[in-house]
Order: sequence, then C-alpha cells, then structure tokens
Amino acid sequence: MGDLLIAGGNSNYQPQLKMNHIYFTALVNGAGLAAELAKGENESRVYIVEPTGNFENDPNVTDKKFPGNPTRSYRSTDPLKVIGEVTDWVRQTPEEIQSFRDKLASNKGGIIN
Repeated sequence: MGDLLIAGGNSNYQPQLKMNHIYFTALVNGAGLAAELAKGENESRVYIVEPTGNFENDPNVTDKKFPGNPTRSYRSTDPLKVIGEVTDWVRQTPEEIQSFRDKLASNKGGIIN
C-alpha cells in the first residue's frame, strides 16, 4: 500500500511500445481481466488506486469501441497511488484468457498513446 504505479512501461498488447499513460478502470472485473492479460509470471492482482493528478477517458476503448465510456476506463500521465487490493474478482478460465489473447493478437488497430 502506498506504492505508486507510473506510466512508461511496455504495452501488454504491443510490447515494443512504451506507454505514455497508466491505465485504470472503475470496474473490478474489467481490471481483473486486464491483470490476467498482462505480461509476466506473477499471480494476477487487482489494486484499488487513487489518481494523483488529472485523468481522461481511455480513447482506446471509449472512442473506438464503447461510446460514453460504459467500461469506465481511464488513463493518466500522473501516477496512481495503491490504496488497497481486491481479491474477490471474477477470474477467467485459461480458455477464455487465450481467446482474449487471440483476439488481441489479430487486432489490426493501433494504440492511441
């Protein structure tokens, strides 16, 4: 608790791309899915975060796929402060995760960075 999550990491969806923003959502299960799709060998975790500065709707989903931001997805160039952890989110099956990964791999759209 108290750690800061910062922008500047590699994209989970285009590893050669360094991200200018840190992304977050107000929907616990959406955060869980993103955590399960993230690169790495560690167990997926969902944190409760508090923005430390300005943030905006995530244009990668709100403008392209879901007008009005029903996914409640956001991004910020400012850090996010970890204030808690959620442990009771809906986990996807390995088959569902692979299906999402396959869809992401075949996605020809660019990331608005």
